[in-house]
Amino acid sequence: MESPATTTAEKPARSTDLGTVITYHGTEPENALIPGHTTESGGVKVIAALFRGLVSYDPLDAHPRNAVAESIETEDSQVFTVRLEPGWTFHDGTPVTARSFVDAWNYTAHGPHRMQGSTFLSHIEGFEEVNAPDSRVLAMSGLVVDDERTFTITLSSPFAEFPVTLGCSAFFPLPQAFFDDRASFEKHPIGNGAFRFVSRVPEESILLHRYDDYAGADMPHIDGVEFRIYAGLDEAYHDVVADRLDYLDVTPYWALESGRYLDDLPNRTHDRTYLGIQSISFPLYDSRYCDPRVRQAISMAIDRAQLVDRIFQGHQVPADGLVPPAVSGRIDGQGGELCSYSPARAKELFDASGFQGDIELTSNIDSPNGPWMEEVCSSVSTGLGVRCRFVPIRTMGEFRRKLNAQQVTAIFRSGWIADYPSIENFLSPMFRTGATNNVGKYSNPAVDELLAAADSAPTQEQAWQMYQQAERAILQDMPTIPIWYQSTLSAWSSRLQNVQPNPFRELDLYSVTVAGPKESQTS
Repeated sequence: MESPATTTAEKPARSTDLGTVITYHGTEPENALIPGHTTESGGVKVIAALFRGLVSYDPLDAHPRNAVAESIETEDSQVFTVRLEPGWTFHDGTPVTARSFVDAWNYTAHGPHRMQGSTFLSHIEGFEEVNAPDSRVLAMSGLVVDDERTFTITLSSPFAEFPVTLGCSAFFPLPQAFFDDRASFEKHPIGNGAFRFVSRVPEESILLHRYDDYAGADMPHIDGVEFRIYAGLDEAYHDVVADRLDYLDVTPYWALESGRYLDDLPNRTHDRTYLGIQSISFPLYDSRYCDPRVRQAISMAIDRAQLVDRIFQGHQVPADGLVPPAVSGRIDGQGGELCSYSPARAKELFDASGFQGDIELTSNIDSPNGPWMEEVCSSVSTGLGVRCRFVPIRTMGEFRRKLNAQQVTAIFRSGWIADYPSIENFLSPMFRTGATNNVGKYSNPAVDELLAAADSAPTQEQAWQMYQQAERAILQDMPTIPIWYQSTLSAWSSRLQNVQPNPFRELDLYSVTVAGPKESQTS
């Protein structure tokens, strides 16, 4: 794994008044800030600031590079030896050791703990035994601590993509304090990243300050970050325009109309594609959606090009498959006719299915999902001749809790942002039987076999071919309808400089700087 090029970077001097704490738009995390239990975007970007894993991802193109790991070596893509860089500590001053990783991974994998990120560890030998719902086995056989800075990972079969996954939050380390008193940790998380936890007010804010003993070469220049929780995007946008909020990941769609954002935010926006897709998925535990013809018909009734033009003013890309551009292993046109606007064929399939009743769509609305979901409903109603309505859910946390409890019987928004830059990450977490993020309960043994074969392929190129076969099979079943590949128009206050949105739709907190008073006035 490549090491960062800035290994000799000097740590910036700390200011005494915390004047460079920036404010960052956020959504309420679903769970306590535990790496292995955080899989939604509102929590993940906080976790990413609090923790550092074995590898990190380049803010420009997402290629992996060593972080806490000094080296990750393998001869067969099944047994990996990890050696840690010295000097890493948690925010309570305790050292980051090999056991910090091994104990964290075992805890996350243990079935009775019900960690949402557990399946990211499923390639490790012994996972299934540890992950059983009533398991009394506490440690995976594939994890062995060799010494304080070295541990060995043995996978159940070769997995060439495994090193790429290790920057995902499920692989972050945990301090001994977590295991001693999880309840106290949840109130005051302790990470090993560039920012340390200060305070949290639910549905209002999460405040982090820079950790000056951070061992990474990429020490931030800012003194901290306050994630401000907004009920909706409109207020956040107006706050950025007025310099009351420093950074917003995505502007509301109405700000794109007639280029309004160009007048509101001159030289303070950035439009870039990132490793994400927006989609809608079916609750397959609801018998109304068990017929694949219903799902295929709804997909073909959606005019993606019209949606992109009307809602996004052309700022997004209609989806033709489950994997976005720029992801390794991705090929074009995987959805074929099923991802095209074919209303006549859609009506034919829908009528043949015998579907009864209205169609409902649902999503959280503390991110800007309402307008495009309403447009999907309109397109479905027109194409299929059936009533479709959008049912909003107030926050991401509430939305995820209802999904995980199988309390959602409407077709639900299921967007995905990559945990790591691989085609595998857009398939296994959502479509493998029993996967943590397979909240619609999709299951196809043939897809499971293809994914397993791809995982254990001897080369990346061979693996990609089988992942592509699995993607085509999933699209035929259509448990999830791809709608559009994500790009984002981020916006910032006049005092921010060196702004770099990364490929995961987050601000790069390591390069951003804050202008001094004179610079801010003239920017």
